[in-house]
Amino acid sequence: STGAGMMDCKAALTATDGDFEAAVDWLRKKGLSKAAKKADRVAAEGLVAALVSGTRGVVVEVNSETDFVARNSDFQTLVQNIGEVALKSDKTDAETLSSQAYPGGGSVAEAITNAIAHIGENLSLRRASALSVNEGVVGRYVHSQVVDGQGKIAVIVALESKGDKDSLSALARQLAMHVASANPLALDASGLDPATIEREKKLLAEKNAGKPANVLEKIIDSGIKTYAKEVCMLDQVSNHPDHNGKTVAQAVKELEGKAGAPIVIKGFLRYALGEGIDKASSDFAAEVAAAAKG
Repeated sequence: STGAGMMDCKAALTATDGDFEAAVDWLRKKGLSKAAKKADRVAAEGLVAALVSGTRGVVVEVNSETDFVARNSDFQTLVQNIGEVALKSDKTDAETLSSQAYPGGGSVAEAITNAIAHIGENLSLRRASALSVNEGVVGRYVHSQVVDGQGKIAVIVALESKGDKDSLSALARQLAMHVASANPLALDASGLDPATIEREKKLLAEKNAGKPANVLEKIIDSGIKTYAKEVCMLDQVSNHPDHNGKTVAQAVKELEGKAGAPIVIKGFLRYALGEGIDKASSDFAAEVAAAAKG
């Protein structure tokens, strides 16, 4: 009923004089204790997921301590359910989602706590984001997929259009595959972080130090334009073979004829599992050997 181990269940029933409901509560309280003990352990593995429903899509990341957990069906169900909660929620920040109702009862936070007790690792809902369009499609692609919609890299792309839905869906998936591979920083130059632009300008200035001011200004201006083409999705050469070396913008324009209407990329989201998390280095083989020795 609870998914807890046999000895834990026996201890719970003993502690509550055989009262089943009280024993369940006892186990849940024990789960909270276990979760607190594991909370300071680094969770950088797990799964990212992309879910789409109609004109809305979400990406979520749920972390675990080891990659073994990603193949645990209970963990996969947890990730799927959290994604479905995010699909229906107006806000998708982790704090808001944690307080939302979880399928089957309780909150998302409680479901994670219970999973920690059952699976035995620190787990956490790290982040979630959503994209939607008024009319059109949201497509998805998941790289290194473990189960449907869950893997190591999850991408969604939103296309605003009144065109043929099948054509739009195919294009959205192709573009999501491009984003997974090329990892653009923004849709176009206007979306680049000003701090990123300033860092690039500083690097160009340092590399060309000593040149006259007017020459340096032109070099920096040209360099920033080249950089933007390399990291902005619309200017990147599409990685999908069906696009025959065209830029993403050119590929989208070409598809407008087939779709029967203008197409606008409203945005994209790309989650790579564990990106930005400081992972503790360890000798896993040595840890296993040590555990085996008792």
